[in-house]
Amino acid sequence: MNWITNYVRPRINSIFSRREMPENLWQKCDECGTMLFHRELSDNLNVCSSCGHHMHITPRDRFVALFDGGVFAEVAVPDPLPDPLHFRDQKKYPDRMKAAQKSTGEKEAMLVATGEIGRTPIVAAAQDFSFMGGSMGMYVGNAIIAAAQEAVKLKRPLILFSAAGGARMQEGILSLMQMPRTTVAVQMLKEAGLPYIVVLTHPTTGGVTASYAMLGDVHISEPNALICFAGPRVIEQTIREKLPDGFQRAEYLLDHGMLDRVTPRTELREELIGITRLLLGLPPAVRGDLPPPEPETAPDGAETPTSEPADKK
Repeated sequence: MNWITNYVRPRINSIFSRREMPENLWQKCDECGTMLFHRELSDNLNVCSSCGHHMHITPRDRFVALFDGGVFAEVAVPDPLPDPLHFRDQKKYPDRMKAAQKSTGEKEAMLVATGEIGRTPIVAAAQDFSFMGGSMGMYVGNAIIAAAQEAVKLKRPLILFSAAGGARMQEGILSLMQMPRTTVAVQMLKEAGLPYIVVLTHPTTGGVTASYAMLGDVHISEPNALICFAGPRVIEQTIREKLPDGFQRAEYLLDHGMLDRVTPRTELREELIGITRLLLGLPPAVRGDLPPPEPETAPDGAETPTSEPADKK
């Protein structure tokens, strides 16, 4: 061995060798195929800057973008029985749960939190479609009940983000029982006079659509979200007819009176702030960290109240 072998050759190889690009720096849009830089995609809330396609976003990332300063506190959810039916298909149910927890880093398919949006205190719940398709099991039912109870206790509105393939088959009838349970939870909010706002994201299907996802005071959807009970393919095979373009998509449901708004994800926070304060009878939120407006001053120098005192109304 000499200095050419020990130093020069490795040095030349380091200069001309091909540097491998990490695979997670770019993501391909499922709709238009555009390659998107991961930081730009994250800053745009996982919305394609080329075609506006709304990609999957986790509940935790959604809450960071939703709450003021990204600050929120998680609400504890009671744990159900881990495997009540001892279900097994190709894998045991506990094994599927462990795999989903490892891949998502979350305990289950729904996250519940409290915080402020536009300085308006709320309770929020969001489903994670990447966790077993966001399927509605006993934990999801417990989470919605916990969210409703927290909202009633704190006298705050509840905002729910739905994303699910339906009921969780591994829990059978116990999963279907979450439909009436969550309906009772929504009724608790209505009896307390608290707003319940639902944001339907892609996809919201099955028993979720047939229960708490369509019981809100206001229904908002992200663009092009699939919202249905039975999917278009199942319906076409059943009736043996071609369905209209965009059938069961958010825009189609908006045109037919099933939704109140279709709002892009990047505009959703401001939309929710405005609707929440409107339903609570509050004045519009002050943008930024500016102090509230000063009282108007009359020409003689006396302050003019912006509203009449309560005893004179």
